[in-house]
Amino acid sequence: MNGTGRADGSDGGTALPAGARPLVSALMFSAGLLGNLLALGLLLRGRRGARQRPPALFHVLVLALVVTDLLGTCSVSPLVLASYHRNLTLTSLARGGHICLYFGFAMSFFGLATMLILFTMALERCLALGRPYFYERFLSPRTGLVALPAIYTFSAALCSLPLLGFGRYVQYCPGTWCFIQMHLDPQRGDGRAAGLDVTFSLLYATLLLFLILAVLLCNLSVIVNLARMHRRGQRSRRVAAPEQPRTAGGCGRRIFSMAEEIDHLLLLSIMTITFVICSLPFTIRAYVNKFSEEEDDHEWDLLALRFLSINSIVDPWVFAILRPPVLRLMRSVLCCQVTPTAPGGHAVSSAVTKLPARPHLCGQ
Repeated sequence: MNGTGRADGSDGGTALPAGARPLVSALMFSAGLLGNLLALGLLLRGRRGARQRPPALFHVLVLALVVTDLLGTCSVSPLVLASYHRNLTLTSLARGGHICLYFGFAMSFFGLATMLILFTMALERCLALGRPYFYERFLSPRTGLVALPAIYTFSAALCSLPLLGFGRYVQYCPGTWCFIQMHLDPQRGDGRAAGLDVTFSLLYATLLLFLILAVLLCNLSVIVNLARMHRRGQRSRRVAAPEQPRTAGGCGRRIFSMAEEIDHLLLLSIMTITFVICSLPFTIRAYVNKFSEEEDDHEWDLLALRFLSINSIVDPWVFAILRPPVLRLMRSVLCCQVTPTAPGGHAVSSAVTKLPARPHLCGQ
C-alpha cells in the first residue's frame, strides 16, 4: 500500500497551524448535511403521493445522487472537525497516516461517483427524447439498479489505484485535507514513482473533463429534441384545429410531456452548471501542475479542492429550491414570452388558441 505525503509545504509537524479555525468547515458540513436531508425528505414525500405509479428512471437517479452526496458529506467532514478539535493534522490522527488515506479515497470516490450519476441522468434524458423506442424497450427504473452498482464499482476501482502505487494521496494545508497529489514531490527519490503520482491526477482530471463535455453534449441534444417536439406540436395543432373535440386530449398529454421534459432539463442544466464550476478548477490545476514549470502554488491547489468539495453541498440545495412552483415560473420566463404566430406572420386564430380543456405548456 502506498503511503501518504504532504503537499502543503509544511514543516511536517503534527499540530495544525496557528490561527486555523473550524468555522468554514463546520458551515460546509452543516449546509451539506441539512441540504441533503431536506432533498431526501422531499423526494420520499413526493414518492408517497405517487405510489400508484412506479418511479421513473430519472427520479431513481436523482435519489441516488442525493444519497451519494449525503454519504460523501458524512464520511469526510466529521474527520475535519475531529482534526480541529484535537489540533492534529489528518496524518497525525492515526498511526501510518491511514486516516489521510481513507479521507483521500473517500473524497475522490464520492466526487467521481456523483459526477458519473449526473452524466447518467443527462444520458437518460438524451435517450428518452432522442431514441424513444430504444428507451421504452430497454430502459426502465430497474436499469438504475444495474447502472448504480456499476458506477460505484468503477469509481472504487479507479480511486483504489493510489493505494496500489499508481498515484498518491497527500495532505494539503492546513492539514485537514487529503487528496490526490497534483505535483511532483522533490523529496521523493524515485523519479518514476513521482511521475506516476502526477500522472494519476492527470487521469482523474481528464475523466472529469470528459464527463463535463459529455453532459454538455447530452443537454444540448435534449434542447434540440425539445425544440423539434415543440415545432411538431405547433404544426399538429394547426392541422387539427377543425377537429378540436377529438384531439384536445392528445394535445394536452403532449403538452404535459413537454412541460415535464422542460422541468427535467432546467433541473439538470443548473446542476450541470454547478458541476462545471466546481470541477473545472481542479481539472485546470492538474494540467497546470503537470505541464507548467512554474513553482508549485499550494494555495491554488487548496482552492481547487474546496471547489470540488462544494459540489456535493450545492447539488441537494439546487433540487430543494427548484420545486414545481419555481420550475413553472422559470418555464414561463423561458418559453411563454413569444405569442404563437402563423406562417404568414399573423397571430394564430382563436380556433387554435382557445382550447379550454387543454393544459398550457407554461401553466403546468
